[in-house]
Amino acid sequence: MSTSLTEDEMRKALFGSCDAPAQDTGAEPEAPEMIFVLPSPPSKKKRTSSAFTPRLRVVLSVGNEFEGAMQELVHEADTLSTLLAEQEAVRSAKKKFRYVEVISVKPM
Repeated sequence: MSTSLTEDEMRKALFGSCDAPAQDTGAEPEAPEMIFVLPSPPSKKKRTSSAFTPRLRVVLSVGNEFEGAMQELVHEADTLSTLLAEQEAVRSAKKKFRYVEVISVKPM
């Protein structure tokens, strides 16, 4: 066997013989049929009303005069955090009164 190959022999070894015609039936291979379904619009979730709402009652002493007449003001906060309830109550009281002092924060 000879060690030198001709160009035609190398092509036949790499790509196969080109004598056989390619099988072209003219029809493309069938792809599986795809069905596109649009997702349904998201339904609005009904919010269930819970029987228990966490609430804290904050009692403030408020006034507009320094060491003058003070009034007692009660603020109800919808949170379990005493710090947040206190800050919310003081912030709302500062809109009308100059001097605000927190007396107590108790759960309802």
